[in-house]
Amino acid sequence: MFDKLKGVEERFVEVETALSAPDVVKDRAAFEKLSREHADLSKVVTVFREYQGVVEELADSKELMQDADPEMKSLARAEVARLTEVRDAMEVELKKLLVPKDPNDDKNIILEIRAGTGGDEAALFAADLFRMYSRYAEGKRWKVEVMSEHGTGVGGFKEIIAMVQGQGAYSRMKYESGTHRVQRVPTTETQGRIHTSAVTVAVLPEAEEVDVAIDQAELKIDVYRSTGPGGQSVNTTDSAVRITHLPTGLVVTCQDEKSQIKNKAKALKVLRARLLDQKVREQDAKRSAERKNQIGDGDRSGRIRTYNFPQGRVTDHRIGLTLYKLEEIMQGVVDPIVEELISHYQAQALHNEAS
Repeated sequence: MFDKLKGVEERFVEVETALSAPDVVKDRAAFEKLSREHADLSKVVTVFREYQGVVEELADSKELMQDADPEMKSLARAEVARLTEVRDAMEVELKKLLVPKDPNDDKNIILEIRAGTGGDEAALFAADLFRMYSRYAEGKRWKVEVMSEHGTGVGGFKEIIAMVQGQGAYSRMKYESGTHRVQRVPTTETQGRIHTSAVTVAVLPEAEEVDVAIDQAELKIDVYRSTGPGGQSVNTTDSAVRITHLPTGLVVTCQDEKSQIKNKAKALKVLRARLLDQKVREQDAKRSAERKNQIGDGDRSGRIRTYNFPQGRVTDHRIGLTLYKLEEIMQGVVDPIVEELISHYQAQALHNEAS
């Protein structure tokens, strides 16, 4: 670990020197890239340098324990105990900081929520989940923009796709991908029976053009008249857009805007995110069995969480976490789950790094 930390510190000094070079300052792209690297390395180097200071203090305190003065020896012993705790805690922190960072962690996300089994009740729960995530985003000061939605007559969503923009959005939301199961008595149920429904959630990192190159010749773009509720020109002009990516067969539609150009731009964002997600999944599939097991827990096809309304309980099945705070969580207080998931996967990553 310490060889790695020395290497990180050396690279930090190199980057710091490069940032003041005239040719780099003039090259905006190079300067921004090095600035981001400098910020990332700075987090590790700052802790490492503090750690080195603690180690030196600890060595000095151990020497003072050999002092003939009993009072001095007692003070030194207490200081050694304190500094040993600080050193051990910093070693754990440094190990976490050395775990390779997910390159998508700082990206905005495309959030896709779809009703699964359960008919109208599933669609209503899809709307509930969208409100939950919207309130969570509001608390983080992230911006939520609906890209596409297909509602139902009862106030639910068959599907809703939104862009969530904000620092670290993907790092906090990426473990939400999967099947979310709800157990509750629907408003239409006259005999008080509990129904089980399911909703799928997909969290995709926003893909820049540099991440995924799309050949316009491989796109089939259709325009048509929007359907559903809307005003004035929404249903009277051919503003809706359907884009088909011919090599993969992926289809994206968008009709929320009155402008065909805006709908096309939104649809391309969603398509690019889905292509990046597909690319990442293909890369993951080629990795070792151990690594595949690690990322398999987040597969969207698997049930990841159950929301039991009669018991006021939320259970995340991947980590065996159960919280009796359903009402709070549905109001957007999702961090108690998110923090536990991050800690779990960080510990798993540390174990994989060590083995």
